[in-house]
Amino acid sequence: MEGTTFAAPAWAWVAVGAVIAVMLAVDVFSHRDHHVIELREALLWSAVWITAGIGFGLVIWLWRGSGPAVAYYSGYLLEKALSVDNVFVFALLFGYFRVPPAYQHKVLFWGVLGALGFRLVFIFAGAELLNRLTWAGLVLGAFLIWTGWRLAVRGEPDVDPDRNVAVRLFRRLVPTDSRYHDGRFTARVDGRRKGTVLLVALVAIEATDVVFAIDSVAAILAITTNTFLVWTANAFAVLGLRSLYFCLAGLLRHFGYLRYGLAVLLAFAGVKLILAETPVGKLPVWLTLAVVVLTLATAVGWSVVAARRDARTR
Repeated sequence: MEGTTFAAPAWAWVAVGAVIAVMLAVDVFSHRDHHVIELREALLWSAVWITAGIGFGLVIWLWRGSGPAVAYYSGYLLEKALSVDNVFVFALLFGYFRVPPAYQHKVLFWGVLGALGFRLVFIFAGAELLNRLTWAGLVLGAFLIWTGWRLAVRGEPDVDPDRNVAVRLFRRLVPTDSRYHDGRFTARVDGRRKGTVLLVALVAIEATDVVFAIDSVAAILAITTNTFLVWTANAFAVLGLRSLYFCLAGLLRHFGYLRYGLAVLLAFAGVKLILAETPVGKLPVWLTLAVVVLTLATAVGWSVVAARRDARTR
């Protein structure tokens, strides 16, 4: 893709990592007392992370030009949109485990750190496959189209942790206790060190996010295979996932048609990957950004209109 094939130097990776580490340190220090996250605080932190994500795109623009910046913004917006589906599932998991609101931020914090690690592995593996194997784009494109179709036709997602392979394996290998023990992940019970139910909830969220990571990384790789752009777009979008959860967890059911918009975006990413392996070639980045913005705006607007219509008929 023109303008996005640059190799980011080591100092760029280190600089971004340092900025993210500092912001995470400030975040965890601010929430060390396990207080309940109110809407005002969640909105403030959401504004901080969104500003950081937008600001980094401007840095890319000044550093490498408009092409890489547009690719970054397309990936960032796509990952941010897909994160909304994550929030819905996280809300179901917290309800299943009855996680007290005061402990939810801690679980999400460590869950996000794990998500960044998983995504980094998937990004490098996926980019290498797409660069080395011509048929990998066809397979990944078909996978995204199938994922979009599944998202559009499914009902409420099944998040029963008792049927989650990772959770079942963890419970079999690690002794666990059904209490929260003041928000600790492990506790000494009857002379034995055991994992608390909070640790089991974290494992469930990490295992669920692996599935989300495969979908979202594959979708962004359809925009660009530049690992630096893909990872930073993922990182800045995912880092705001905690505050997004506390902002949207109670409002998601008002956006009933957003799921269809996300399904369209996944299918579009799949078609884009397949076309890249045909004489049509790669679609321009500006077209991808336009499709993402238009699809999300349509889905949100449709949801708002439908919600108001339903309210009037009650």
